[in-house]
Amino acid sequence: MHKERIERVVASMKEAGYSQIIISDPVAIFYLLDRWIHPGERMLVLYIHEDGTAKLVINELFPQDGDVGVELVWYNDIEDGVAVLSEHMKDGEVIGVDKNWPAHFLLRLQEIFPDRKYKNASLLVDKIRQIKDEEEKEIMRESSRICDAVMEELIPWVVKGLTEKELDAKTRELFAEHGVTEMSFDPITAYGRGGADPHHVTDDSKGKRGDSVVLDIGGFYKNYASDMTRTVFIGEVSDKAREVYEIVKEANLRGIAAAKPGNRMCDVDLACRNYIEEKGYGKYFTHRTGHSIGLEDHEYGDVSSVNEEIIRPGQVFSVEPGIYLLDEGIGVRIEDLVIVTEDGCEVLNHVTKDLIVVDEEA
Repeated sequence: MHKERIERVVASMKEAGYSQIIISDPVAIFYLLDRWIHPGERMLVLYIHEDGTAKLVINELFPQDGDVGVELVWYNDIEDGVAVLSEHMKDGEVIGVDKNWPAHFLLRLQEIFPDRKYKNASLLVDKIRQIKDEEEKEIMRESSRICDAVMEELIPWVVKGLTEKELDAKTRELFAEHGVTEMSFDPITAYGRGGADPHHVTDDSKGKRGDSVVLDIGGFYKNYASDMTRTVFIGEVSDKAREVYEIVKEANLRGIAAAKPGNRMCDVDLACRNYIEEKGYGKYFTHRTGHSIGLEDHEYGDVSSVNEEIIRPGQVFSVEPGIYLLDEGIGVRIEDLVIVTEDGCEVLNHVTKDLIVVDEEA
């Protein structure tokens, strides 16, 4: 159990006016208890009261070894798990519920306590998870170091005649060679027109001379995700593709420069977006600039033009501007992860962002 993290949750509950909260998200439970429990369709709840009481309500099908750090409340398949939970809840007008609790459990609790108020309390834990401690930062550095190594080894394979699906498989193979067997997301390994379509699904296409190749990869190391993108070219690069590449690279650098305490998340997005618009490609930058990352590849707190949240030290997020010219088959995205420091940010990815043309004879 991470006692200090639960204490931070309790402090946030008091500040927000919640007397008790129900946490069901397995990722949040792992963050607080250091236990992975995947309950499937069965109810799993970490119940926390503002007085510091914490109980894990769990089905008997999921025995736990050793001290979990909180009281365990067991139920079985012939019992009403929500009723069991209700017996351990204390008085309080407002019950906070996280965003992932299935509706049928919530509706049952509302039947038991019809006069109480129910509110979405997800942000209490999400905002705490947003600020990484030193142990988390170090794991994420190592996770990104592995991702860097895989990217360096993957780039030469873009000229080996592999299909996109085969290049995807090669990505997973290289991660496994570095001890990472679970991907943060399905790799994006897209040639030419595929890379110019942000909604493209990896297929059996092969790359050809002059193609841009978008490589967006990441994996889980000690439960923490990596995520990075590099775009390279096969054999040669056209003047138009080179222009687009250099614009995206500069936008990435400007976004990173804006990633510092006191700025807003939207300032990072706009640092990238305004430059791309200035260069005449604004309508071809079709997604937000980034996302927070940690135990999940996409966590609370996006890097978008509408997120005015103030950036704080300890946040980790991506900076990934892109330009996608579908009709011309040119797609370029460059992505790095950053850890926000006291006076700026630390970039976690170190694979060069200089334009790379991969020799077809490599």
